[in-house]
Amino acid sequence: MAERVGIYVCHCGSNIAGMVDVEEVAKWAGVAIPDVVVARDYKFMCSSLGQQMIEEDIKKEKLTRVVVAACSPHLHEKTFRRACQNAGLNPFLCQMTNLREHCSWVSTDRLAATAKAKALVYAAAERVKRQQPLEPMPVKVNPTTLVVGGGIAGIQATLELADAGYKVYLVERSPSIGGHMAQFDKTFPTLDCSACILTPKMSEVGQHENVTLLTYSELEEVSGSVGNFQVKIRKKARHVDYDKCTGCGICIEKCPRKVIDHEFEAGLGYRKAIYTPFPQAVPRIPVIDTESCIWFTRGKCQACSKLCPTQAIDYDQQDETIEIEVGNIIVSTGWNLFDCTKLPQYGYGRLANVYTNMEFERLCNAAGPTNGKILMRDGKTEPDSVAIIHCVGSRDSRHNEGCSAVCCMAALKFGHLVLEKTKAKVYSFYIDMRPNQKAYEEFYQRLLEEGMIFVRGKVAEVTDAARQPSEEGKLIVQAEDTLLGKQQRYPVDMVILMGAMEPQADAKELGLKCGISCSMAGWYTERHPKLDPVATMTDGLFVAGVCQGPKDIPASVAQGAAAAARVMGMITKGTVMIEPIVASIDEEECSGCRICNNLCPFNAIEYDEEKGVSRVVTALCKGCGTCVAACPAGAITGAHFNNQQIMAEIRGALWDAAPEAKEEPAAV
Repeated sequence: MAERVGIYVCHCGSNIAGMVDVEEVAKWAGVAIPDVVVARDYKFMCSSLGQQMIEEDIKKEKLTRVVVAACSPHLHEKTFRRACQNAGLNPFLCQMTNLREHCSWVSTDRLAATAKAKALVYAAAERVKRQQPLEPMPVKVNPTTLVVGGGIAGIQATLELADAGYKVYLVERSPSIGGHMAQFDKTFPTLDCSACILTPKMSEVGQHENVTLLTYSELEEVSGSVGNFQVKIRKKARHVDYDKCTGCGICIEKCPRKVIDHEFEAGLGYRKAIYTPFPQAVPRIPVIDTESCIWFTRGKCQACSKLCPTQAIDYDQQDETIEIEVGNIIVSTGWNLFDCTKLPQYGYGRLANVYTNMEFERLCNAAGPTNGKILMRDGKTEPDSVAIIHCVGSRDSRHNEGCSAVCCMAALKFGHLVLEKTKAKVYSFYIDMRPNQKAYEEFYQRLLEEGMIFVRGKVAEVTDAARQPSEEGKLIVQAEDTLLGKQQRYPVDMVILMGAMEPQADAKELGLKCGISCSMAGWYTERHPKLDPVATMTDGLFVAGVCQGPKDIPASVAQGAAAAARVMGMITKGTVMIEPIVASIDEEECSGCRICNNLCPFNAIEYDEEKGVSRVVTALCKGCGTCVAACPAGAITGAHFNNQQIMAEIRGALWDAAPEAKEEPAAV
């Protein structure tokens, strides 16, 4: 019995219709493609009226297959599948073809784009005739969640879930949670103390009955799928017994070895070889830096072990791997600061009083190395003039093309702190001011009133080469003032570089472990930038905070809460329906060669020793097709992507090359 196919071509406003003759494609499809009984075009097929049109046609015309030629299936495949299901048609008998990204947006020739659109529609129609009804598979959701990254976004997500009564594992690679926010002095635009708003949340996480805190730990491996992930975590050896330590701090006080603190103090302060990153650290369990410790490097000392009142020091402690099972994973791994030495024209690392923004955060922090006093590198002299240079490594085609989102406001904050704590003159060298959130513009106006001097123009270089007596002993900022239209030289005592936000160095590596893709810049890719900004293409995996892209603290907190809400929605359902697009093995054809077992990236194929055949674990299979392509016996079939369907799609795409297609039917 012949199928009854309905074809629906979307204008997508002018996104498709601007380059493709949509009406022509619809009329042609109704005549040229076999078994098509309905062919329509519509302005916005994804609208309620467009969906209603499809539903009515399925019932009235008794359609058995549906093709929607519109935008990316990632955006609206679920929409049209739901419309088919509402009309009583199995949702997997609906096929989308992408005329927007694959045709209209990549074409400049209207005739060629229209011809390509016809080929795509024909291919989809031939494929959908051979598709089979499938049913989604229910999977129980483990109510425990893993949060990777203990910055403000991860902390917020953890507390939202824990307060709702669900168990959470929070993994953080540093010895303490808190992230970069723990290093800040004030937060813009309210200028409230960063520690005052962060440390209560940190303390709550550390004491919460539903939170298992795994600091100084790293994610090693993720397997399984939504609702049932198996995770391996490596707990690095602290060389301090977690259960015995009381956090008294005697070991830190008595340790004779001091080293520069490149992590928390950004290289401006010192810490001991056994240390907690900062006084409010959670947990307050020290860590021994084995590369600096005298016992580990020379075999002498043991002062911390001898003086510890609870005998908590354990030099023989080894890394430990633990395995946990969780239903969902939230990744909130944060960001790195751009390496300002990559721009040698600004003198960082060469000229003493050129600072990065993170160094200045510690410099003006009351708990920092200078107790909040803004001093130059000699530790004594207060600057008389300060230059703040925006967009260092941002909006730069050689490094980071995107804007780092927070630099303008952070620069305004720094200017306020300098004006508040010193009598220095402050220059701000900017390309564009972008105070685009609530109360940000008002903060900018406040700095104008306080006397901060704004110079619009990109800085060419920072040098100490004086040209006249007034420049002796100064740093010279050479910049073009684009409002005045001329080059200017500004002698100052201190320069602050607003370094760019960059993805973590191992973001792509972690993404591969979890099944999250990255953008070209290295930020994690969300399912949809507008409609689904916290979900990823892997079900059960969510992103929150700056790991997804540059953003400020309020946006990170909101995204952490949003990711937690998505997870809670899945937990409260109890079960989730997963795609039935999985591989299956014909055991009679399987030779037991085990090639597929070794190739499966999701460990979804097990080997039956007794029968000598392989078998797919459907709950773990993602339908990627690796095993299908690799099987030498052809014993593996991919549901919804079998050979018959793929070959029919190829023949459909080449419809105009077939002998019977040389004389195209006249358009009606």
